Amino acid sequence: FALRKYNFDKIIFIPAYIPPHKNIDKALAEHRMNMVKLAISNNPNFEVSDIEYTSEGKSYSLITVKKIIEKYNIKKPLNFIIGTDAFVNLESWYKPDELKKLVHFIVFPRKCQLDEKIYKKFKANGWDFEIADFECIDISSTEIRKNSKGKTQNDVEDYIKKHELYKY
Repeated sequence: FALRKYNFDKIIFIPAYIPPHKNIDKALAEHRMNMVKLAISNNPNFEVSDIEYTSEGKSYSLITVKKIIEKYNIKKPLNFIIGTDAFVNLESWYKPDELKKLVHFIVFPRKCQLDEKIYKKFKANGWDFEIADFECIDISSTEIRKNSKGKTQNDVEDYIKKHELYKY
C-alpha cells in the first residue's frame, strides 16, 4: 500500500539489532533479519538493511536515520513508516528533538479508531507526520498468520518452527 500510495522507489526494512526499549536476547537479531529477508523476498521494491545489525549496539532510530540519510544522500526529510503503537512513544526515544527534524512519519493505525488528542499533541510539539489513509482492517498478527497462504508466509512460518521461535 505505502509503495503505491506514496510513489516510493523502494521500502527499506530495518530489523532492530537491540531494541532500546526492550530486553531482548541478542541472538534473536539474526533470526529477525532472516525472517524479514524471507518475508519480502518476492518484492523487488522491498529491501532489507543490516545497518542496525552491523552496528552491534542499541538500535536508536536517530542514529539509523542519520546513516540512511548519508548513505542515500537524502536532502529532504526521510519518510519513516511506523505503527501508532510505536508512534505514541516517540517522545521517549533517544534524542527525539533531533529525530523530529530529520523525519516525516507515515503513521499506520494499529486499530481502526484514532485518538485525535494524541495526534494534535504531536503536531503541537513539532512532529512532522501524516496518518496513512487506507481502509483499516482490525486484525491481529495471529489471524494474519492463520489466514495467509503465500509462499513467503510459509517460508517464515517454516523458519519459526525450525528454530523453535516464539513457542510456535
